[in-house]
Amino acid sequence: MAVVKFAIPKGSLEKATFDLLERAWYKIYGRERTYRPKISDPQIELKILRPQEIPIFVAEGLHDVGITGRDWIQEGRADVETLLDLEYGRVKLVVAVPKDLDVASLTDLFRRFWRQGRKVRISAEYLNITADYVKANPLYRRTFGRKEPLIITPWWRRGTNDRVSIYLSFGATEAKPPEDTDVIIDVIETGTTLERNNLKPIETILESTAVLIANRRALRDRQKREKIYDIMTLLKGVIDSEKKLHIFVNVRQENLEKLLRALPALKRPTVSPL
Repeated sequence: MAVVKFAIPKGSLEKATFDLLERAWYKIYGRERTYRPKISDPQIELKILRPQEIPIFVAEGLHDVGITGRDWIQEGRADVETLLDLEYGRVKLVVAVPKDLDVASLTDLFRRFWRQGRKVRISAEYLNITADYVKANPLYRRTFGRKEPLIITPWWRRGTNDRVSIYLSFGATEAKPPEDTDVIIDVIETGTTLERNNLKPIETILESTAVLIANRRALRDRQKREKIYDIMTLLKGVIDSEKKLHIFVNVRQENLEKLLRALPALKRPTVSPL
């Protein structure tokens, strides 16, 4: 019997993920006490991990299936199969600057800073996405070509263009401007945190939701594939059921046909005479 290793995201996605699994008729045991909770299916083995790690671990085959955000798949450049959009954990990854900075785009900011001879400092948890986004900016390309922006972490530096420096953020990214950095790249749900820190979003890089992903080799294993598709089917059933509504109506027999003609439905409603 093949056991499917299932990675569950810790943090902001954790509660919604366990709620979804329980609505799919799985029973979870010990989720508050351990990183290895038990599940009511002997063919599934759970482990709680950071969502940042899950795409890489699944891609490498350390886990067969997992739930994470689309943003972390893109950041890790992970080669995984995305099976299902779970439609929760919806966030935007945005470029944000102090409110009193009179710019409407990253291009505006680059133009202003470089004309003044200033370097641009960016704080972000998403180093790869940020670097790719900077390099794709039309003004950056015209000015520096393919030159890599400088990426700075406590352990290493990468890139040669110190006119744009990207600093790794370990959290509280919105607290960095204006003293430590000029720009941040951060995820938002409502924008309230930016507002409280006197910041404004000027561009949206991407939108992200939680997704179910699988290792490509695991999907080629017949037994694992069947179990992974079982998981996907149960989760999809929960998601689809939340978009449908059951309507129960008591109606006189003489009004039945008129009511049926008026009700929109994919199929004819079930009629149970009393």
